[in-house]
Amino acid sequence: MNETKKPRTNKYPPQGITLEMMVTKLVEVYGWERLGEKINIRCFNFDPSIKSSLIFLRKTPWAREEVEALYQWRDSRGWNPKDDHK
Repeated sequence: MNETKKPRTNKYPPQGITLEMMVTKLVEVYGWERLGEKINIRCFNFDPSIKSSLIFLRKTPWAREEVEALYQWRDSRGWNPKDDHK
């Protein structure tokens, strides 16, 4: 059985932006605590790390979509979290 996996195609982010880059940027802007409030998933709220978050997000499409949506929204509005009304 030689199954080939189709590469995941994202609606967002722009080509060249990885999931790791998105999570890292969101943590820089919000910090783990506030990011965990915005996207309530265990990997952001309990003993968070980039590595554990990436493992979870790669296996969980709905959570990855939440991260991508927040990143896209923040990217379109600028990276100042003080104007955050989402």
